[in-house]
Amino acid sequence: MRADLLVENIAGLDEALTAVDAFDRALVTGLLRPQPAQAAGLTELANAVSGTPLAARVAEAADKAAAGSAGEDHFVALAAARTALLGSVHDALMARVAEASGRPRGAETAPAPGGRQGANLLAAARSWLSDLARAGWQGIDHDTVSGAAHVVSAMLPDPALRRLATLLDGLAAELAASCPGSALERIPARRWGDLWSRAMLLTLPGVADAPVTGTVTGRLLPLGIDVQEHATAVQAQVHAVFEPADGTAPRLVRASVSVPKPDTVVGAGLWQLLRPHMSLLAAVSDGRSMDLAEMPVTAEGDLLWSDEHARPSEPADAFATARVALPTAIDPATAPMDRHPARIAVPVFLEGYAAQRDDEALTFTVAGHPLAVDTDRIPAAGPLTPEAVAASGACIGLLRWDAGTYRVQPLAVETTVRKKAVAIHAGGWAGGTTDKAGVRSEKAATDAVAVLRERAGRLLRK
Repeated sequence: MRADLLVENIAGLDEALTAVDAFDRALVTGLLRPQPAQAAGLTELANAVSGTPLAARVAEAADKAAAGSAGEDHFVALAAARTALLGSVHDALMARVAEASGRPRGAETAPAPGGRQGANLLAAARSWLSDLARAGWQGIDHDTVSGAAHVVSAMLPDPALRRLATLLDGLAAELAASCPGSALERIPARRWGDLWSRAMLLTLPGVADAPVTGTVTGRLLPLGIDVQEHATAVQAQVHAVFEPADGTAPRLVRASVSVPKPDTVVGAGLWQLLRPHMSLLAAVSDGRSMDLAEMPVTAEGDLLWSDEHARPSEPADAFATARVALPTAIDPATAPMDRHPARIAVPVFLEGYAAQRDDEALTFTVAGHPLAVDTDRIPAAGPLTPEAVAASGACIGLLRWDAGTYRVQPLAVETTVRKKAVAIHAGGWAGGTTDKAGVRSEKAATDAVAVLRERAGRLLRK
C-alpha cells in the first residue's frame, strides 16, 4: 500500500466540494425568494460544470432559480449538476486508491439500466421534492413534509418504485423529526442535499430500474463482514474475492443481506435475524470458501445471493486470501448513481504498521505516513475491539473517505493474545459463538424475539 499517495492533495477536489457546499447553503433557506447569497451559490454550481455537457441546462436552471421562478425541470438540472460534481470527486478518490493499492481496475462505470416506471407517481414525487427546494430546510413544516406520505404509499406496492419510495420515506421521516425547520440549531445540509438530489434524479424514468445482471461460477474467498445497524434494520455485507471457474482474473465482489429488527435486538443477537437468509455468514465465521454455480451478480460486483447457487467448500483463511489473492483482484465498476465519496469502501490489506492511540483516536503509521483508523464502525456484534486493533500487526479493512481524509475500517486483525498469534474478525460470531459475551447477547435476543412474536400472534388472533 502506497500510503504516501493517500495523504497527497488531489487537484480540483476542494473546488468541487466548495461548489457543492455553495448549492447546499442555497437549499438551507430555500429557493422561493432567493437572496443574493443564494444566487451566488447557484452561480458557483453552474460555473463548476461550465465545461461539461450539462453547462447550458444548469446555467439556465441557476438563472431561473436565482429569480425564484425555477420549475421542476430546473431543479432536476441542479440536482444533476450537484451529483455530477460529487461523482467527479468519487472518481478522483478512487483513482488515487487504485494507484495506492496497485490493483488492476475494471470498468470505471457500470452500464445504466433502461426502462420506464409509473410516470404519474414519479411526477408526484418530483413535485414534492420541488416544494422542499422552494421552502428550504429552514422553511419545512409538518404540512410540507406530510406531502410525501400519499406518494410513498402509492409507490411501495410496485417493486420497480420501491427504491425511490424507501428513500422518500426516509427523507420525510428525518425532516418530520426536525420540524419546524426554523427552530433547528444545526442543519445537516450535506446529508439532506445528498438525499434530495438523489431522490430528484430517481424520479427520472429508468434511473431506478434494477441493475444489469449476469451469472458467475467459481470459488468465493471471503475477506470480512461489514455490519451496518439502524434502530429498525440491520445489514451484513460480505466482502470477498471471487475466482471464476474459467480461469479469468479474480475480482472483488460483495454479498449483502438486510432485515428489519426490533430496537431491543442488539449486539450478537443481530446474527439470529440475519443467519436464516444467507448461508455465507456461517461459512465466513467457520473460515471456509464457497463454491458458486450460476450465482446472479450485478455489473457492480454485487452478488444477488441465493443459497440454491452456493455450497460450502474448503477452509480458506481470510488473511491468506488478503495476502495472495487480493493484490490481483479487479476492483468492481460503479453504477452512475453510486458515484459518491460516501460510497467508497475498498478492501485493503495492511501489515508492518505502527499503531498509535491519541485520546480516542487511533492511527496506523504505514511506511512513515499516517492513516486514520475508523474504530467507530467496529460493530458490537463481534469479538473485534478497538483495543485488539491497536495491538495488531496486520489488518484487513475497508478504505473509506470521510471528513476530507482517507480512513481504514477494520474488518479483521492479526494480533497476539497470551503470546499466541490469533486472528480476530468483526464477523467472527456470524455463525454462532461460545464467547461468554456473545452467548449472553444471543440469549437476550432470543428472549426479546420470542416475546415480540408472542405479542404479534396475540394481536393477529384478536
